[in-house]
Amino acid sequence: MMSTPGTSRRARTKRAVKQTAEPRPAPPELDPSANGEYCMAIVVVGGQARNVGKTSLVANLIKAVPERRWTAVKISQHEHDLPPEASYVIREQGDPSGDADTARYLRAGARRALLLSARPGRLADAIPALRRELGRADDVILESNSVLEFLEPDVYLAVLDPAIADFKSSARQFLQNASAVVLNVPERRSFRWDKALLEQVMRKPIFRVRPPHYLSADLVEFVRKKLQSLDQRL
Repeated sequence: MMSTPGTSRRARTKRAVKQTAEPRPAPPELDPSANGEYCMAIVVVGGQARNVGKTSLVANLIKAVPERRWTAVKISQHEHDLPPEASYVIREQGDPSGDADTARYLRAGARRALLLSARPGRLADAIPALRRELGRADDVILESNSVLEFLEPDVYLAVLDPAIADFKSSARQFLQNASAVVLNVPERRSFRWDKALLEQVMRKPIFRVRPPHYLSADLVEFVRKKLQSLDQRL
């Protein structure tokens, strides 16, 4: 949820983007009527490791829920994506062709697609600029775990694969906040997680999916109902 036509979207932006230890600039004034007759939705898709289907899920959700005017954001924390002097950079994808994840977002129907690249441990530097981009959006879907340190989404989907032992610390940290778990169905019954982690997963709504779509009809319905509940608060 981001705003209502009768209230300032600034208040929602302040709720959505958490305050960090250091003071941050206030978000820009936002147009309270930009969304028409529904509230802005913020969806975050995270995952336990690389290659578990996060990008495919984001793209297919964009395609499956076309009534939302999505701005899609991929957040990457890799040194090689940045100029030497920068702690972060935000690039907008203009060309829907090619193999870039942000190009896939555009082909799926996103209005805008952004890549936020930040140095490891420096994502906080990018939050004021990200806040400004969110202020321009109608609805937002982000591919990231770490952004949850700064952002309070309306829906957070955690994409997990029980056959993969690797589990990012950020994914463990925020698993308790997940709205639902999107569980890759393994070819063989093999759970490589410790008991405590497995118990935490089992307490969440679970949607079982398979590649290459990493999406199911019941998951689409779950997300759509969550977003529709925002609009009913108008």
